[in-house]
Amino acid sequence: MELSIDTSTSHASIALSDEGSMIDELAWHTAQNHTIELVPNIRHLLERQKTNIREVKALTVAVGPGSFNGLRVGITTAKGLAYVMGVPLVGIGTLEAIAHPYAASGLTICPLLPMGRTEVAAAIFKTQDGVWSKVVAEHITTIESLCSAIAEPIVFCGEIRPEQMAELRAKAGEWASIPQQAAVERARYLAELGWCRIKAGDFNDPSTLQPLYLKKPSITNPTRREHDALSDMRARTQG
Repeated sequence: MELSIDTSTSHASIALSDEGSMIDELAWHTAQNHTIELVPNIRHLLERQKTNIREVKALTVAVGPGSFNGLRVGITTAKGLAYVMGVPLVGIGTLEAIAHPYAASGLTICPLLPMGRTEVAAAIFKTQDGVWSKVVAEHITTIESLCSAIAEPIVFCGEIRPEQMAELRAKAGEWASIPQQAAVERARYLAELGWCRIKAGDFNDPSTLQPLYLKKPSITNPTRREHDALSDMRARTQG
């Protein structure tokens, strides 16, 4: 069984899966309270399936871009569990998880996340000859710049602010497809993407896995609540 964790934004989610096929998922909206909500929600999901953390044999975590605090909490928790339990850890980009539901379309996929009042984080993914791949790496740009570069049918998706959505619809043109609502339960797609790497033996080293912020974060130390919650989860793995 695998555990996938996404705390990239205020739409957080976790999932339990079996070789990438979802068993159960828990999604919630948080007002930047990832620190006090993540570990209790992991515990709740495990209890709902009448299982425990010791049955988790691999971990997948979203590494960003996204919220500075949210990413830190999710990655710290995943790294801590991987260390204590001695299980593989895989980090997956948040934008890839956003894009993955549209992989079968055969179109170019441009996932977006707000990165300030006017900027967005973007990347380009596409299935080419049956292989899902990143065509353009994660970067910060604007809606106007993205729209001016459209030269083929493309799907824009992600957590887009209303004013950015309005600009996108006004400027994207007829080649662009914009889903009405993005899938915010990203942990299920992390599970699928993570399993592809797990079965290939393509793991991340917990000691070197870092968040992909794109913008420089404000440096803060883990809170006492964050430390206590993770310590409690570690104790359960050893109990």
